[in-house]
Amino acid sequence: MTARKTPRADTRFRRLREKGSKDFDLACSIIDDANMGHVGFVADGLPYVIPMALARDGKHLLLHGSRLSRLMKSLAGGSPCCVTVTHLDGLVLARSAFNSSMNYRTVMVFGSAGAVTDPEEKIRGLDVLTDHLLPGRRADLREPTRKELNATLLVKLPIERFSVKVSEGPPDDPAADLATPIWAGVVPLTLEKGTPVPAPDMKKGIALPPYLRES
Repeated sequence: MTARKTPRADTRFRRLREKGSKDFDLACSIIDDANMGHVGFVADGLPYVIPMALARDGKHLLLHGSRLSRLMKSLAGGSPCCVTVTHLDGLVLARSAFNSSMNYRTVMVFGSAGAVTDPEEKIRGLDVLTDHLLPGRRADLREPTRKELNATLLVKLPIERFSVKVSEGPPDDPAADLATPIWAGVVPLTLEKGTPVPAPDMKKGIALPPYLRES
């Protein structure tokens, strides 16, 4: 009896091929600009998509969560998954609803993740995640306890099978619509950090750390 093979992800571009890319560096730049991705997987015959914090460590995506999580158990067990990262950069307003669209950067990474079991590698990976979300934060924090580390699963997913799509620029109206007296163009969209809000139970006299003042 032959072993059942895991189906390979189809990363072919079927539509808007001109927007597609297989450029590894471009994929990495999209991932590095993100704090969160959506992880798709199948459990008990049902599909799920869950948002998760993520970071890149070289040629791998890092994800972490509770050891009791169904998602983390599935990922650590090597189940196939898909991680999608998307940045919405603008609304593209054409002279018709049909030709209106969005400017975006997105990457989908397919494969099977594996649990990081080496204690030192696990701690380093969690540090990478922490400092990716807020550079400089890890140095401020206390060391994780053994109980906290045991309660946390860290998995890494190779960035090998992936597809990238980038859409940018102004609307592409047909010539017949160009004389229509309707505003057309792009509404840029950005995500920015706000002013830090201190915890209500924080002791008085603790100054805002430099990495928060700089961000």
